[in-house]
Amino acid sequence: MSNRKKIILGIFISLFILCAGTSLGSTFINFFDTVRIIFYKMIAAIMPSKGEALMTALESKNISIVWQLRLPRALLAFMAGGALAMSGAVFQSVLKNQLASPYIIGVSSGASLGAGLVIISGFALPFIGRFTLPLAGFVFSLLTVFFVIAFSGKLDRTMSNNTVILFGMVVSLFVNALLTTITAVFREELKTLVLWQMGSFALKGWPYVMLMFPFLLIGSLGIARYTREMDILTFGEDEAQSVGVEIHGIRKKLFFFSAVLTGGAVALSGAIGFVDLIAPHAARKIVGSNHRYVIPMSFIIGGALMVITDLIARTIISPSELPVGAITAIIGAPFFAWVYFKKS
Repeated sequence: MSNRKKIILGIFISLFILCAGTSLGSTFINFFDTVRIIFYKMIAAIMPSKGEALMTALESKNISIVWQLRLPRALLAFMAGGALAMSGAVFQSVLKNQLASPYIIGVSSGASLGAGLVIISGFALPFIGRFTLPLAGFVFSLLTVFFVIAFSGKLDRTMSNNTVILFGMVVSLFVNALLTTITAVFREELKTLVLWQMGSFALKGWPYVMLMFPFLLIGSLGIARYTREMDILTFGEDEAQSVGVEIHGIRKKLFFFSAVLTGGAVALSGAIGFVDLIAPHAARKIVGSNHRYVIPMSFIIGGALMVITDLIARTIISPSELPVGAITAIIGAPFFAWVYFKKS
């Protein structure tokens, strides 16, 4: 099967998972009723009278549950998972390290710090309101990236991958320590911060989906422009320079767009790990090493994986919920160990 057909098949499977994630929960809704509700709502957006007439045969309670609660939650989970997965694919490619991810050089930690400061202070910029939270996550993640790159360049003029990874890990530990200190000082916000740090999509409706969309669009389009350069970088820096690839500039651009994706996802969903590690590996197993296919397949797998883990988190001990980050860690930690020992 060609890679194009694999991606098309992946899209259909991910749509099925989205609908299944919307159907299942404390209140079970028939899968085909869920599909009909979504389809009728889409018709209603184009032809209001026609869509409303079609929905009269469905229970109003089910319509509200699907459209107002579960579908936006599943979509946000899919978008956040896909964004983290694409970012992970970029870091693994640019740093030529199978265990690399946005967490490695502190991108996620920076986004967590920015979002945490907004949650504690309750600060909101005029005119943009809720957009302040993902914007803070993006700005802090971007500052962290440029800080790591600048100091790595000071320490090592060649900016070798090992130097970037090592200094990134130091920065990540430092930023996490800052966030922990802030959490300890502002005890009245402790519960909110801890729950946010562990990751959750609970009570996040359409406004959150709309907030995530511009970050996903800008980041994914930016990365898509440099898939050829990522293919060349996998052969090594000397080979890339010999064919005219400006390594440092391309690397900075890819880190920038990865920061856009990670900053938006972390700020809106919390610090959810391991999706950015698992999905790119699975994508390469399916479509090979060509980043023209690895990036979209990573998005599909990462999004589907996040929807599945969110579904597990909210149903395994229903009506209570587990943090999504706990589920991804349970899955991801053994996977991390497997990749490490296999590489060794």
